[in-house]
Amino acid sequence: MTTLNINGTARDVDVPDDMPLLWVVRDLLQMTGTKFGCGIGACGACTVHLDGQPIRSCVTPVSVAVGKHITTIEAIGDTPAGQKVQRAWLDLDVVQCGYCQSGQIMSAAALLAANPHPTDGDIDNAMAGNICRCGTYTRIRAAIRQAAGPAAVTAKGA
Repeated sequence: MTTLNINGTARDVDVPDDMPLLWVVRDLLQMTGTKFGCGIGACGACTVHLDGQPIRSCVTPVSVAVGKHITTIEAIGDTPAGQKVQRAWLDLDVVQCGYCQSGQIMSAAALLAANPHPTDGDIDNAMAGNICRCGTYTRIRAAIRQAAGPAAVTAKGA
C-alpha cells in the first residue's frame, strides 16, 4: 500500500511503484481534471504540481511522489496564484475546446507562484511544454499577464 498526499489529503493506493501518477489520479482516485494527452510528457495536458513544481504525471512514477505534496487542477484554486490564474482564464475567455487547459493552468500557476511578475520570455519558457491544439496561446499569455497584475513586464527578456 502506498500513501500519497493529494490536494492536502492522504490517500492510500495499492499500485505498482512504476505506475504513472496520472493513472492513479484519474483512474483510481477519479480526479479526471488532469488529462491524458500524449503519454510521453511532451504535451503538458497531464501537468500536476509536486511540491509546488509542475511535472508531467504521465511519465512520473508514483514512487517519485511518495512523501511529497501533489496538487491537481481540482485544488489549484485553493492557492493564491491558482485563484488569480483561474479568474483571468474566465475573464479573458481563454478556453476553446478546453482539453489542454488544466495543464495550462497548472503551469501558469506554478510560474506565478515562483515569479509573480514574469516577462514575456519567462511566460514563454514556463509554458513551452504545454501544447494547445486550438491555438489559444495569445489568450493564455494575456491571462497570465492579467493574473500577474499591472507590474507584469511585457517586453521580451526585460
